[in-house]
Amino acid sequence: MASFDTDVLLIGGGVMSITLASLISQLDSSRSITLVEQGRQLAGESSDAWNNAGTGHAGYCELNYTPSQGDGSVAIDRALAINERFEVSLQYWSSLVEKGLLPGPENFIRSVPHLSWVQGNDVCRFLRTRQRALQSHPLFQEMEFTDQDSTLSDWLPLIHGARRAFTPSAATRVKHGSDVNFGSLTRLMGRSLAQNGACDIRLQCRVTGLERHNRGWRVTLTNYENGEQQVLTARFVFIGAGGAALPLLQKAGVGEARGYGGFPVSGLWLACKDHNLALKHNAKVYSQAPVGAPPMSVPHLDTRFINGKAALLFGPFAGFTTRFLKKGGALDLIRSVRNHNLKPLLDVAVHNWPLTRYLIKESLSPKSSRLEELQRFIPDIDPDAWQLVRAGQRVQIIKPDHRGRGSLEFGTEVLSTGDGSLAALLGASPGASTCVAAMLDVIERCLPELVQGPSRQTLQALIPSYGQSLQLDYQLLSDIRKHTLSALELGNSMENTQTERSLYA
Repeated sequence: MASFDTDVLLIGGGVMSITLASLISQLDSSRSITLVEQGRQLAGESSDAWNNAGTGHAGYCELNYTPSQGDGSVAIDRALAINERFEVSLQYWSSLVEKGLLPGPENFIRSVPHLSWVQGNDVCRFLRTRQRALQSHPLFQEMEFTDQDSTLSDWLPLIHGARRAFTPSAATRVKHGSDVNFGSLTRLMGRSLAQNGACDIRLQCRVTGLERHNRGWRVTLTNYENGEQQVLTARFVFIGAGGAALPLLQKAGVGEARGYGGFPVSGLWLACKDHNLALKHNAKVYSQAPVGAPPMSVPHLDTRFINGKAALLFGPFAGFTTRFLKKGGALDLIRSVRNHNLKPLLDVAVHNWPLTRYLIKESLSPKSSRLEELQRFIPDIDPDAWQLVRAGQRVQIIKPDHRGRGSLEFGTEVLSTGDGSLAALLGASPGASTCVAAMLDVIERCLPELVQGPSRQTLQALIPSYGQSLQLDYQLLSDIRKHTLSALELGNSMENTQTERSLYA
């Protein structure tokens, strides 16, 4: 059985692992980096364009990031934090484009305005309060609000322009929102790393053994094509394998993951590949979640750019599943049950039965009911133009709370061992949008020498806001945002859309 050593092993070929590989290679090019992915290509699961919303999550349009408080105010702290973390991603991608390590930004990111749209007097008042609270902060100073018919028709031609009789409506808009093709971004970064000899990328390679070895880890790899096995030793392991992260942590016997379980959620989109319709919409429009729905199933109608072509996606429609990966097995959930996580799992099953019931009901819903939901957004649709597309799986975190009871979490969490030799990313939203900030968290915890001395200066050149607060330094925010919007060509959304329309006319 062949064996080799590596400084860094990354498990999973999605945007998180590739981002971590890219950061480490920039900060210390002498380190050997190996990435293993069980699929035939990078970004085949959660990072693939059809498997996620493609929203550059910045808190502009996602109402669940800004909950209403008992006194009528709106909490904006989470939206501010997510916006700042997305700005970190924009800075890093801008630097890679300028260094020639990524091609033109149109290959992975497009300017698409972000809007929130609501109906009903109470929710319209909430949206106005939300806009005022957010706009008072420089991170959101470009956010506009309207409840005027003429402006709504201009902002939302497919949604509002066709309406004749409707309840009071309102919307907010940020023009420099973005649509990100995380699948393309991942594959482009991976190609650059491979071509520059910065990362050894091994596809169709599965981790079948993971155990502690001296100060690092002994890992057994099995090749899917020929069944050949290899053993490697790694000083640091990162698990960025989406739904497969929890089983791998269990395989490794990581004590920090005791009590953790997974709550898998499936998803579907309604997709329309009418280029002209998508360009006419030219927006990501988020609305209110149905009662009982999980946060990731907030309905939204999005213009997407996939493989250079415009499309419309509506959804997602969440459902119940027992698979941890889109290409996983039906027994994934059962196989993840252990003595130490059985109680948290049962606690969540009991206290979240309405959610489980909702997901099962959604899983059994016919296409016709999904089209009815779409008609809340677009009154006049051609049913034959919309097809159901299966989205990626999401595994939400279940873990013990301070009372020892199971708690269902809907965020993203980095878990690391006490000695810093292994880290894993668990959870979902906002996920990929904050990949650079999330991977910097991993580096600070487990490879702190890479953010000190000369490496820190390199990092600050790549990400000028590193070590500073965009929430507090308004001039720094202004300078950085002006630069990234220009570098990534996100500043002229309407002009770009008009050009796209002429190309597809």
